[in-house]
Amino acid sequence: MPINTDDPGVKTVLDNMETIVSAEGGSLDIVSLDESQLVVKYNKGINEECPECVPDHEMVKMMIENSLTIYAPHISLSDLL
Repeated sequence: MPINTDDPGVKTVLDNMETIVSAEGGSLDIVSLDESQLVVKYNKGINEECPECVPDHEMVKMMIENSLTIYAPHISLSDLL
């Protein structure tokens, strides 16, 4: 069942983060989203020419949390899997 991302702030955060992680072969999957909590699974990409260019889980978590405070302050990142 697809997760409803009609919230424009959450959509902005997820679209921006998907652009960042997909540039290095990664992807994001929304596990759950309710009126105040977001759970996302980060599938880390691989860049053999520049392994340090691929964001790690902690960096992605920090970027999502910071972006949510700006674009969707009513939502918090509950977990990054």
